[in-house]
Amino acid sequence: MGDERDDAVGEPAAYGKDTGRLPVTQRTQVNRKPDRQVVDAEVLEQILDQALIAHVAVLHDDLPVVLPFACARDGDALLLHGSTGAGVLRACASGLPVSAAITHVDGLVVARSAFDNSMNYRSAVIIGVPEELSGDDKERALVRLTDHLLPGRSREVRENTSKETAATLVLRLRLDEVSVKVRSGPATSEPDDQEDPTVWAGVVPFALTALAPIVDANVTADVAVPGSVRAAIVRHSDAAE
Repeated sequence: MGDERDDAVGEPAAYGKDTGRLPVTQRTQVNRKPDRQVVDAEVLEQILDQALIAHVAVLHDDLPVVLPFACARDGDALLLHGSTGAGVLRACASGLPVSAAITHVDGLVVARSAFDNSMNYRSAVIIGVPEELSGDDKERALVRLTDHLLPGRSREVRENTSKETAATLVLRLRLDEVSVKVRSGPATSEPDDQEDPTVWAGVVPFALTALAPIVDANVTADVAVPGSVRAAIVRHSDAAE
């Protein structure tokens, strides 16, 4: 899968859900290790659906700034969640282009030389101008974000107040221009390196795993762990297997 390429390189096209392939542009074509570029739209969706945080870069007051956002995929777009009180976040909603990066580290690749050490990873970088959501679109997006983090949580708690909604910024970044890069497998080295086979090499697998929930001190003793929390634990336990 890592060596699939799109021959057309040009302006951003529509998200490749219908074709199953991501369009490749001059800005999203991978030049370093191009065999690791993936154009399978399903791989992108898997990366985004497992993500909790997206790091978003924007130019603010002539300074490049990177901020972490809670995120969730919503069809052909990535939803980003933050506070309206942060000036840099307002810059993200002002019509400026941004880049959003998501990376899952799947393991440390231990080689027989420090130069060949690496990581197994799945990453996506999305480029575009985000749209600030409002009204019903914003309310629906907040439900999507909540249930992405804790499946079904929006049905277990009260609705947001108007003040809470007003204090929350939700951006929608379309998946029209995306670069996906994946590395997997053992360490690699040049054929003529003649590495010592008595030096250990291999992979140390990584996984994000949920631990046992810790109940808040103000919750009454007879309240059971809700389904949303149990679902989140199962979700991350399954991902770790």
